[in-house]
Amino acid sequence: MHYDNLLVEAEKIGLKVKEKPLNYGFKGLYKNNKIIIDKKVVSDAEKRCILAEEIGHHFKTFGNILDQSDVSNVKKEKIARNWAYEKLVGIVSLINAFNLGIRNRYELAEHLNVTEEFLEEAILHYKEKYGMYCEIDTYLVYFEPSLMVLKMF
Repeated sequence: MHYDNLLVEAEKIGLKVKEKPLNYGFKGLYKNNKIIIDKKVVSDAEKRCILAEEIGHHFKTFGNILDQSDVSNVKKEKIARNWAYEKLVGIVSLINAFNLGIRNRYELAEHLNVTEEFLEEAILHYKEKYGMYCEIDTYLVYFEPSLMVLKMF
C-alpha cells in the first residue's frame, strides 16, 4: 500500500489530510478530524508512516499531547504509534514477505513501504507485546535476537 492509498482510506473515515510546512520539528499533527503532514517530508514511505500515526491518534488518543514532558502525553503518543505499527507492519505482512523470499530489513521496509526506522520500532513494539516470538498458524515469527520467520511442519 502506498501513501496515496492511505490518504484515500483516511478520507473514507472522514479525515481531512493536508500537506503544509510545519515548525518546531513536527512532521505530523492531528486535531478535530484534520491531519497535517509536513510538506518538507518528501519520501512516500515516511509520509505514510506519519499519516498512519496521525490516524492512530484519531482512533486511540485525544487532546493536546504536544508537551512530551508529561508522562500521560508520552503514553498517548505511544498508543498512536503502536496502532500505526500494527496497521503498516502487521505480523501477517511479515509472514507474507517471508513467503515472497524477502530476507533482509532493507528489502522488507521497501516491500512494506515504510522507513527502516519505522520497521525497527515496529519490531520492538512486537517484542514488547509478545516477547521473543509470536506463533500464528504454522509460523513462528521471532523478534529476538533478530527478525526471523520460520514455517513449522
